[in-house]
Amino acid sequence: MVKGLSVIVLCLIPAMVLAQEPVTDTISIKKDTVPQRDVIDIVRSLFKIKPRHQATERKKIYFSVFPTSTTDGRSGGKALFTSTTAGFYLGDEATTNLSSFTFTPYFNLKGRYGLPIRSNIWLNNNEWNIQGDTRLMVYPQYTWGLGGNQGAGDKFLINYNYLRFYQSVLKQVKPYFYAGLGYNLDYYMDIESNGDQNLRKFTGYKYGTAADQDAFSSGITLNLLYDSRKNSINPLPGAYANVVYRVNAKAFGSHTDWRSLYIDMRKYIQLTNTGPKNVLAFWAYYWTTLTPRTPYLNLPSLGWEPYQRSGRGFPQSRYRGDRLVYFETEYRRDITRNGLLGFVVFANVNSVTEPENHAFVYWHPAGGTGLRFKFNKKAGTNISLDYGVSKNFSSISLNLGEAF
Repeated sequence: MVKGLSVIVLCLIPAMVLAQEPVTDTISIKKDTVPQRDVIDIVRSLFKIKPRHQATERKKIYFSVFPTSTTDGRSGGKALFTSTTAGFYLGDEATTNLSSFTFTPYFNLKGRYGLPIRSNIWLNNNEWNIQGDTRLMVYPQYTWGLGGNQGAGDKFLINYNYLRFYQSVLKQVKPYFYAGLGYNLDYYMDIESNGDQNLRKFTGYKYGTAADQDAFSSGITLNLLYDSRKNSINPLPGAYANVVYRVNAKAFGSHTDWRSLYIDMRKYIQLTNTGPKNVLAFWAYYWTTLTPRTPYLNLPSLGWEPYQRSGRGFPQSRYRGDRLVYFETEYRRDITRNGLLGFVVFANVNSVTEPENHAFVYWHPAGGTGLRFKFNKKAGTNISLDYGVSKNFSSISLNLGEAF
């Protein structure tokens, strides 16, 4: 418990520093005089499509639609998906953040299907922030049990259907700082395994591992948010801190009573004030259960944090425990002054607690690089092509938007 509290304190120290930053941090960068270009501009020039008249160009919604097929390195097999991102303003652009809506339906040729919808809405003058995360998934996936010392081949395939419904509403308390409430629902249906062994026997964990049964969790959340970023799709200099305390109870329909805490910290530093983008980004999160009886699939697991972007270079669910700590650093640089092409270099490390002593013992690093193609300069949306590698594993990921 003392070690867990120490990690929380270490995570909160940057938050206290961030809270003391001047509010001009996100608008202090001088604009480059080179006209910006994106993939849409290239398509228009190739097919000689005339741009709309300047008077009609000032629209409220900026769509980015990206259908593709790629190798799903984190789950295996060929994956087909279409990512649609809409960026829009619901107030004065000078005082209101860019809202976003992302819909990414996908399937791969190994029986995995998903319909995830995410939204991050900012009302006029950023007085309210409304966040949503809804998913309906058919999700066969490998698990490696609990702790950080399992070999790459010590895995077990489980099948389940999954429904997620997360909603939260936060009110501005002071500039950049918000507080609010939310509701979280996780419904894992028809949990089953292939072969003679079952999930409970493989993991030695008794909550949410019974064969051919469901695991239902329902509860309220208390949310604190600090966000000085202007655009969450492609964060510019600024900072982000999010604390979510979740209380699940049988009174809300949960199969068991359990609580959890999630702390997410991000910082973006602009290394130069003019010219191409030159940014150093930092990300850390701490995720812990606070009580026993947490269903197995709700335990902190790599790649299952709210945005499912952590662990580049690892298979999803590679490490799971009652606590998880994660750190990542990324250097982002434009290759061309017009912002069309860029690159990133990243490194991350994670650790989960061991089931015997609840201590962080094993640390797992990964690293990689990637290319960025500006897809929509109005919303700042990038096509992200990343290659990550860790011990005994490597992956290629293709996404619309930055990893964090």
